[in-house]
Amino acid sequence: MSAPASSGSQFSPDGITSDTLAAAGAALAAEAARFAGMGWMRGTSGNLSVTLTRDPLHLAVTGSGLDKGELTADDFVIVDRDGARTEGLGGSGHRPSAEAGLHSRIARVTGAGAVVHVHALAAVVAAHHWPHGVELRDLEMLKGLGHLAHDETVLIPVVQNSQDMVELGDAFEAVYVPATDAVGEVPVVLVANHGMYAWGADLHQARWHAELIEWLLRFRIETR
Repeated sequence: MSAPASSGSQFSPDGITSDTLAAAGAALAAEAARFAGMGWMRGTSGNLSVTLTRDPLHLAVTGSGLDKGELTADDFVIVDRDGARTEGLGGSGHRPSAEAGLHSRIARVTGAGAVVHVHALAAVVAAHHWPHGVELRDLEMLKGLGHLAHDETVLIPVVQNSQDMVELGDAFEAVYVPATDAVGEVPVVLVANHGMYAWGADLHQARWHAELIEWLLRFRIETR
């Protein structure tokens, strides 16, 4: 749990300060604008989250139905471990995306500090061509994901889409590859006919993972 805030910040029993919320909101808005500029969050599509507390788990998630290129630092909602809106801890009056439940599930299972869900076209096309997973090998970009550039095959998992976030979360857990002494984590999952979820220790790392995966998938598609 976070240390008590200074006298200039409000502090909640869950350890979430007004300073923490302001920083999270500003970061979410900045990253959403970046992804929108790349064409990965067209219209109101996609959503981003940052983990605020672990026990209990709370996430700040971009609000639903908003143009992701025009978010303000207040356009987020706080959700719990199941993706349900948590009242009384801050955030806006917007409603959370139905997909907030998968953000919470990923944060809970992987320990991620941030999750990004974007609609990069390469993710959708790759999942269409390789519905059982996309194999990547012998590419320098793999090092950015914590894997070997050579002599290792990395499988990017694919799950079928569902409007039921519990069902989709179960599918994610079934294909998730955590880090072990033998292999590194694969910090992404592709959702068929939808997009990708990538995660990391913070929003910067989650973004880097998404950018690297998109490049690798484009290479795989164009050289198939």
